[in-house]
Amino acid sequence: MRGAGAATTALGIVGTLIAQRAMGASWRVGVDQEERTALVSDGPFARVRNPIFTTMAVTGLGLTLMVPNILAFAALAALVTAVELQVRVVEEPYLRSMHGSAYTAYAATAGRFVPGIGRQRTSSPDALP
Repeated sequence: MRGAGAATTALGIVGTLIAQRAMGASWRVGVDQEERTALVSDGPFARVRNPIFTTMAVTGLGLTLMVPNILAFAALAALVTAVELQVRVVEEPYLRSMHGSAYTAYAATAGRFVPGIGRQRTSSPDALP
């Protein structure tokens, strides 16, 4: 179990670094409403809108496997909850307001954290034709 956890942790760390590097000049910690950055939708972002957060969760899972106790599971659950809130409440509204239809089109093709899962619809299913 510890070996699998160590391998998963290493994979998560490497994935996080790759995703951060792919953001180039758009990489930031947090959201500054006044700052304008390019919408990154290539590399690891082509299929997943939040690969940095995905790989951070993989790292957290690996750490949990290395030391499987109630505290580790609670920390992993807290990480996943915090990431969900950050993405849904802070980052997605910012990106929608900053990039408009370009972000809407991108969000319709790339999953939120996993390829194909969490894609956003471009129009309401209740909309009239």
